[in-house]
Amino acid sequence: MWWGGRGQSFNIAPQKEEPEMGHSGPKCVQRTGMLEPRSRQLDGHVASGCLPGEQILAWAPGVRKGLEPELPGTLICTNLRVTFQPCGWQRSQETPLSSEYDFALVNIGRLEAVSGLSRVQLLRPGSPLKFIPEEILIHGRDFRLLRVAFEAGGLEPQAFQVTMAIVQARAQNSQVQQYAGIPLSKAGQSSGSRKPPVPLLETSEDWEAERKKQGARGWRVSTVNERFDIATSLPRYFWVPKRTLDSEVRRAFGHFHQGRGPRLSWHHPGGSDLLRCGGFYTASDPNKEDIRAVESMLQAGHSDVVLVDTVDELPSLADVQLAHLRLRALCLPDSSAAEEKWLSALEGTRWLDYVRSCLRKASDISVLVTSRVRSVVLQERGDRDFNGLLSSLVQLLSVPEARTLLGFQSLVQREWVAAGHPFLTRLGVTGASEEAPVFLLFLDCVWQLLQQFPAEFEFSEFFLLALHDSARVPDTLTFLRDTPWERGKQGGQFNSYTQIYNPGYCQPPAGNSVNSQLSVWDWDLRYNSEQILQFHNPGYDPEHCPDSWLPRQQPSFMVPGPPSSVWLFSRGALTPLNQLCPWRDNPSLLAVSSRWLPRAAISSESLADQEWGLPSHWGACPLPPGLLLPGYLGPQIRLWRRCYLRGRPEVQKGLSAPTISGLQDELSHLQELLRKWTPRISPEDHSKKRDPNTILSQSR
Repeated sequence: MWWGGRGQSFNIAPQKEEPEMGHSGPKCVQRTGMLEPRSRQLDGHVASGCLPGEQILAWAPGVRKGLEPELPGTLICTNLRVTFQPCGWQRSQETPLSSEYDFALVNIGRLEAVSGLSRVQLLRPGSPLKFIPEEILIHGRDFRLLRVAFEAGGLEPQAFQVTMAIVQARAQNSQVQQYAGIPLSKAGQSSGSRKPPVPLLETSEDWEAERKKQGARGWRVSTVNERFDIATSLPRYFWVPKRTLDSEVRRAFGHFHQGRGPRLSWHHPGGSDLLRCGGFYTASDPNKEDIRAVESMLQAGHSDVVLVDTVDELPSLADVQLAHLRLRALCLPDSSAAEEKWLSALEGTRWLDYVRSCLRKASDISVLVTSRVRSVVLQERGDRDFNGLLSSLVQLLSVPEARTLLGFQSLVQREWVAAGHPFLTRLGVTGASEEAPVFLLFLDCVWQLLQQFPAEFEFSEFFLLALHDSARVPDTLTFLRDTPWERGKQGGQFNSYTQIYNPGYCQPPAGNSVNSQLSVWDWDLRYNSEQILQFHNPGYDPEHCPDSWLPRQQPSFMVPGPPSSVWLFSRGALTPLNQLCPWRDNPSLLAVSSRWLPRAAISSESLADQEWGLPSHWGACPLPPGLLLPGYLGPQIRLWRRCYLRGRPEVQKGLSAPTISGLQDELSHLQELLRKWTPRISPEDHSKKRDPNTILSQSR
């Protein structure tokens, strides 16, 4: 499949000299322990194909195996990535940054060298190679697999050298410091007049336009963090209640963990507001004015307020990381799990359980937001992981606009990129211990919704795959920083196209301007028109477009709550509270985090039943139009096979194909299966054997 890491291709000239071969293998030219670039052997043809700061370390001819047909080509190792270029394949002028065989060094999860039928060596960064490999297997953290067999006939030294180059490059790789980004000029584009395909929320004008689009009349754009002196993990601009002064915002935010105080995440068309914030700062000692400011921001002009304990019933970051590691190990082609126990092993990873928990929690919160006009506050200690996941899922469940292609991209940009999700740390690029792919867990949740409501989403599974694979590639800066401040500090201005920090770099490059570098949303520079066409869901129902759904601020849609009601939503149940903040009446509560209130027993009844049936003083309320309530029990949550089983091409057969020719191949495959199953039908069912529906139902 072409859904993989992206990067430019190389035009390789024939090698003119063979490296020397020593007693321990071919000699690598070294300088102070570093591999010296070998582009001198490539006649300079790769200069125009390399990324800024990228250098060729080694290369060798080989054949890509494991997929049909086998492709002869060249395996290339650089200081940033490993790529395979098929023979005769040239870089497309239409998609100058596209390559389906790129593996960023940080994306390589496992590297194996193979010789003969039984000799296999797992190559860790810095480990020596004990033999000349006949094959090399590169397992990506994104579940892709590249298997290359090297050619014999005197080319063994090159096979040894390129394998050792990959091993040493992984050990020496420091992606954050080396990578300087891709200016649009390198992609053949002019940065002066190019408008970003998705609003990047880098200016106050972007935020004001989005506020008006949502119809959030009671909110305004605050510039209090314009110089990142409130919090470096927050964007320069965000939404606060219109009547709240910036001086009050500054004081109120100081009483929340990492300065991430309450601010608007999304305004529901019916009038409710979804807010997000960090945990109450444990060492804080607010005065009465500060407490009033905090309460005013949490209430956001509503009489009904619900505090949501975000992490309650959700896995910890360590749980997510462990589940993802187990899932990746299970999906490897050489997994030790027996075929008859594979499904049990899948459940044992707990990954699907965590998807299930996220969907249930998001469904409950979407009910809170849509059932009546209120302020719903998502509270997580760091406010940078599950708050973004739940806020995004709630919007996808609640309004059709978020389920369009543009709407979903804008949603990710706002709730993840601009909100300061630590992509670099969570995806393991920095090697820190806090690795946990929360964003990939979110994409799996979205895929589950796409399977359950295929006519409700304008984008397809292939778009989700492209976004999944873009998380660890070196051609875009969108996911290569932890905070908005880090993205903007080198160029002296805030924009996600600014080059990543380089320790030896002091001045911004000449001509560096806003939107001068590649964004993940610049799909047309990384995919051709046929591939982008597959981003669109052919089963999408245009009747679900946002304009035909619900007028803004429809007064009869929501049912007001009782006056001055405050609730805690925890463990699937609503519990009434006497106060919003933990400081007002009991100073001893200052030592407690956001879970400072007593918990009710977990409710087995869904929140939808509770909200539309109880309590009685709220009255009955019909299920709002446009709201999706997904199933999350048992087989309703499925494995994303096209993503996780990409290293096992034999398992991909039977999945729906994206093209007419592909569908014809799949139809032929299914017809062959029907012919094999027909003899198994019992004599009493012989009359039904010609009915494909009967045969398929019996095979389930």
